[in-house]
Amino acid sequence: MTVHTSPVQTNLPNIDFSRFHGSPEERSDVVAELRKTLHDHGFFYLTGHGVDPKLIADVVSVAKRFFALPTEEKLKIEMVKSSHFRGYNRAGLERTRGEQDWREQLDINTEVTAVPISPDTPPWNRLLGPNQWPEALPELKPLLLAYQAEVIRIGIDVLRAIAVALDQPENVFADIYEPQPSQLLKIIRYPGRDVAQSDQGVGAHKDGGFVTVLLQDVTPGLRVRTEEGVWIDAPSVPGTFVINTGELLELATNGYVRADVHGVVAPPAGSERFSVAFFLGARYDATIPVIERPADLRGAERGVTVDVLNPIFREVGHNHLKSRLRSHPDVALAHHADLVSSDPAGRVTGAH
Repeated sequence: MTVHTSPVQTNLPNIDFSRFHGSPEERSDVVAELRKTLHDHGFFYLTGHGVDPKLIADVVSVAKRFFALPTEEKLKIEMVKSSHFRGYNRAGLERTRGEQDWREQLDINTEVTAVPISPDTPPWNRLLGPNQWPEALPELKPLLLAYQAEVIRIGIDVLRAIAVALDQPENVFADIYEPQPSQLLKIIRYPGRDVAQSDQGVGAHKDGGFVTVLLQDVTPGLRVRTEEGVWIDAPSVPGTFVINTGELLELATNGYVRADVHGVVAPPAGSERFSVAFFLGARYDATIPVIERPADLRGAERGVTVDVLNPIFREVGHNHLKSRLRSHPDVALAHHADLVSSDPAGRVTGAH
């Protein structure tokens, strides 16, 4: 990755996570910082994560090589060919709140065998299956799987620290993500405004999982919206990940932790932006409980967000399936037309 020549000024906290595994005093400091951040906006920069800088640089490099492939090579693994929502998307095909997102991307998730589907099968089982990998770039698969293993480690470690910050045992969430959490990974390229037909790289949205681990290259664009409606820029900071909380933590804490709204502005004409986003979620068959909270946390709860355009469901598989069906209408129509409904609450046929 390109290294900045001067310090980057940010308005979000920077947490050195190595201290969580340091002395009792260091651990206590990290937990206190996390607790405040989780309630304020749920976004922070993470250092001290232990990921090899070479792996990070190699992943960014291979992502750029993938997007530089001829279009016909990328379309060999177009997402519409996968009923499991895996593969490549051209810019403008994904949607947020019904509007086009101007980014191209490759989505992978847990590498598993597809399960048989019957009328009695929970509909979210359709999400389980193999990834699609480009034949023209064989080095991409081992690099992304190695990187995925590292960000899974980070995500679970951060989730344990979040549990402690909420006065809970470290493993309080383990029952709803073990033995197989959702592990969605995206490599992403945002074309400049000379290509994009709006400034919406990604529209304002909340992430659906526990935590997101975001790697940014140098071009800015990420913005975070506070509870007061103020947008904060979150530029790239070398050596860091951006961490943000998702809907599952909002559900589990009755809104003490927010899944905060964020989005990406398309870069200027003649430029491009790259990022690698990892979304740690729970098992698809899990249901999110409201965890026990001490009195001071209960007093600061804000309740779960009510949004008719994006209802949040406690059934993990349904929540994730809802997101994929809405974000990728071409895949939904090609493979899951029987699940798509016009229900304004966002339900899909067969989901409970």
